[in-house]
Amino acid sequence: MSRHLHLDVLGGISGDMFLAAMLDTFPNFEPILRQDISDAGLDFAVGLTVATVKKAGFRASQVTFKIETDAPPTHHWSNIKKFINGSNLRDEVKVITLDIFTHLASAEAQCHGVEIDAVHFHEVADWDSLADIVGAASIIEQAAATWSVSALPLGSGRVKTQHGWIPVPAPATTLLLRGFEGYDDGVSGERITPTGAAILKYLEPAKEAPPGSVGKTGIGAGQKDFPNVANILRVLETQTTGDDVQQDMVCEIAFEIDDMTGEELAISVEYLCETEGVIDVGCRQELGKKGRNRTSLRILALPAQQDSVIRACFIQTSTLGVRFSMVRRKILRRTSETHAGWPIKTAIRPTGNTIKVESDALAPLLSLAERRKQARESEGLRDA
Repeated sequence: MSRHLHLDVLGGISGDMFLAAMLDTFPNFEPILRQDISDAGLDFAVGLTVATVKKAGFRASQVTFKIETDAPPTHHWSNIKKFINGSNLRDEVKVITLDIFTHLASAEAQCHGVEIDAVHFHEVADWDSLADIVGAASIIEQAAATWSVSALPLGSGRVKTQHGWIPVPAPATTLLLRGFEGYDDGVSGERITPTGAAILKYLEPAKEAPPGSVGKTGIGAGQKDFPNVANILRVLETQTTGDDVQQDMVCEIAFEIDDMTGEELAISVEYLCETEGVIDVGCRQELGKKGRNRTSLRILALPAQQDSVIRACFIQTSTLGVRFSMVRRKILRRTSETHAGWPIKTAIRPTGNTIKVESDALAPLLSLAERRKQARESEGLRDA
């Protein structure tokens, strides 16, 4: 079974509402959440409180961050990025935190017509909102789920900011919610905050939950009260089939080479394949600028070894620059064992398991026919 989580947005969604709803659903996530906030270097500035409240008659959890009065401002994106990268936060949570903030910074940059590195946050970058996003990243990593979301109440009216009064939804929120289904329920006020919208943008949720058995459920409360609607966010867990498919994140590094010989490149690729943290190296021949033949390289690496793998690219090749980004992937669950002296890999597929002898073990056999014959025999014996 695999986990799917549906966000039922009744009152709205903000960073603290997301945390509250998830902790109400999965209380066991709280200890690791608190540890991640501490490892991020936030516990000196913020104190996390999880309380039980009632909103329009509904029992719900509510998350509040108490900010120390002497905490310095954290407004600039460059400062926030440096702060997070320099923290002891787990690599997986660090990647998600930076991705959510990058969505937010990109939207703010577009709204204000500045480069992303020049973005100066106001409302969303104080310590409580930084804790919201680190906390959301911790929860998302722990949940290891697929996601869906209901239609979103967009609200109306105006909200006061450092730039003065602006319309609801806020301009950055509107950009982040492109492609999401929204509606007007007649209740004014800010219903989706920029932080809440950035979390949704990162999750890339479907519009509907897949079929499956209903599991846990929880309700998170916002800080505000609205007339005629409970300001709550509900989480519904669905247990679906598909335990054979797992999801994680990897770093994708890409660059092109047009001034190395085939012999030189072959040796360099061998060294890159052996570099710690490298999952795969792919090469493709292309026609580049000035009609030159070039080789396009794509490397998949573990996020924790991103910097060392990029350094290896500069050492082993003539490239002057690389492109890199974090990408999600879905992979089949695999098991390894030795059978009749041969290492066997089994892939757990939805339509039935497949079995394969490890290629390295077959390499000493001197002909293709021998290697194929041994693979058939070993795989046939194991399957029997």
